[in-house]
Amino acid sequence: MGELIVIEFVTLDGVVEDPDGSGATLAGGWAFRHGPEAVAGDKFDLGPLLDTGVMLFGRTTWELFTKIWSGRTDPFSAKLNAIPKLVASRTLTSATGWRNSTLISGDLVSSVQRAKASQDVIMTGSVSLAHELADLVDEYRLMVFPTVAGSGRRLFSAQPMDLRLTSVEQKGAAALMRYRK
Repeated sequence: MGELIVIEFVTLDGVVEDPDGSGATLAGGWAFRHGPEAVAGDKFDLGPLLDTGVMLFGRTTWELFTKIWSGRTDPFSAKLNAIPKLVASRTLTSATGWRNSTLISGDLVSSVQRAKASQDVIMTGSVSLAHELADLVDEYRLMVFPTVAGSGRRLFSAQPMDLRLTSVEQKGAAALMRYRK
């Protein structure tokens, strides 16, 4: 049985919204102001999961990643292009434009449970998906940046949750923190 692993860039005050500035929010671009060390390559230490798992995206993140990654050919980009991708969207009618992408049809929770039955699911980007799937998450890999955004969408909703810290690793100005339920 696989696991659901949520990977996110996050500020010290828990904001995950607009780390690259593409959303044009007031605090947007906060992750990229700290240099390339924490945002380049396999920053979340996914390693072999990119060979055996499936990625899960919301529409907005999938569209952004499609523009960024689909034309690249370096080794990390090749893995992202090759991995199967599930796309959750209420507005898309197909998931063309990025190789190995499939639009989820039907219930999101059931679809993720089916995927987890046979492989690891790596979810990135979508706060609404993270909230909706919170009960299924096994691990959070958070790249925490030394920034306080002050406002913006946060990864964790008001629902109480206990997590166990399993590792911390410095990545440039940020820290990769792994938490398990």
